[in-house]
Amino acid sequence: MAEAPWTSEVRYVSGVQNDETSKAMAPRPARKRSASATRTALRAAAAFRFGKYGYDGTSVRDIAGDVGVDAALVYRYFGSKEALFNDVSGTGKMFEPLLDEPVEAIPEWFCALLTGPPREGGFPHPVLSVLRSSGRDEAVARLRADFTEVFSERLAARLGGPDADLRAELLAAWMLGTSLMRSEIRPPALASAPDATLERYLREGIEVLLGPLPEGGCRAAGGRCGAAGDGCGDGQEA
Repeated sequence: MAEAPWTSEVRYVSGVQNDETSKAMAPRPARKRSASATRTALRAAAAFRFGKYGYDGTSVRDIAGDVGVDAALVYRYFGSKEALFNDVSGTGKMFEPLLDEPVEAIPEWFCALLTGPPREGGFPHPVLSVLRSSGRDEAVARLRADFTEVFSERLAARLGGPDADLRAELLAAWMLGTSLMRSEIRPPALASAPDATLERYLREGIEVLLGPLPEGGCRAAGGRCGAAGDGCGDGQEA
């Protein structure tokens, strides 16, 4: 299955925290890297530290030390600690590639994002970095703005039809909820489900949200809805 376009840089969403995480991000000696690779390494170290220790508990020196570079390089590449935090906690960039995918390829993209193999050591869920930040209200507002732009506006415009903005936001909610449950809370069935099984259910739900409900107000497997007690319609064919 194709890998989601952003996963080559940092696997934020599917990463699983474990006792080896801090070891994976332990300070390491400097080595030659390209500028692009160094930025990627700094983003990864920042995502880990902001997610684990919050904004106030993380220093630029700590982040630089994890990568084995001087703190001055962090300022050179990102300008400030706040700018680096905004870079790694903003979700807009993460989901930008989704907007380039054909609508029919969206289930594949989401499934690749949610079932992709975790990076060694894992990273905290991106939303946790925001919720643990010192300026939580401001960070949440920024997160809302990111999702509004990517999903409520731009993706919704591509989906079209009735309730396009709601359907786009439900896609985002399902993706974030599933990833948070799978990577952080890890209930037994979801944590142990084979990727193929999980993908089958994910695809079904995603495809339902890509198009508006048919006339009559509901849609179900086999073209039937409104079974007794399900609160949807009157049992007629959809």
